[in-house]
Amino acid sequence: MKRFWTDVAVVPEAGGFDIQLDARPVRTPGRAPLTLPTAALAQAVADEWRGVGETIDPRAMPLTGLSNAAIDRIAPDTARFAEGLARYGDSDLLCYRADHPLELQLRQQAAWDPLLDWARMRYDAPLAVTTGVMHCVQAPQTLARLGAAVAARSPFELAALSPLVTITGSLVAALALLEGAASADDIWAAANLDEDWQVEHWGEDELARQARATRKADFQAGVRLLSLL
Repeated sequence: MKRFWTDVAVVPEAGGFDIQLDARPVRTPGRAPLTLPTAALAQAVADEWRGVGETIDPRAMPLTGLSNAAIDRIAPDTARFAEGLARYGDSDLLCYRADHPLELQLRQQAAWDPLLDWARMRYDAPLAVTTGVMHCVQAPQTLARLGAAVAARSPFELAALSPLVTITGSLVAALALLEGAASADDIWAAANLDEDWQVEHWGEDELARQARATRKADFQAGVRLLSLL
């Protein structure tokens, strides 16, 4: 779609803040008003619309995309969406360790054990750890507690959590980031620990580098959305 507007404004409304283009409200792809829950997020989304060139590039508007998802996809059935994210707890990246070499095992322990310890203390949710890729069965009560932590989140929080969980492969890491128990840089490093090991020893090809850059951009969009709520 080509740019058709000149002015972008943030307008307070009941329950949030609307974005207007030349005094006309922006709507989501589902035709709902693009109403944002905080002034900070509304200003950031408005800046994305101000930055549009001759045509809209959705990749350059990640906050708008995540906000659309919160309104159109998540809010109509928040519980179902939360349940889908919570399933990652049953196959959390942090629970699957290398069986060799020792240096990699030690790196995983140093980066991942503190996050699992945090989940155990924060939610009373101990997670079992295994080596290899065979499924490791987790205690039902642990999965229920992690699921409850996800279900308690708002549609916009869940929209931010979604790329964090799916890109890292770790529900625990995403929750730790959401609650301020770990920094975005630490979570990114933990999630990419195995890949970084491979790069150190065998190098990185251009396609892998590009794919990683795309994942990081999506990860950073989720992090920024959380910071604006």
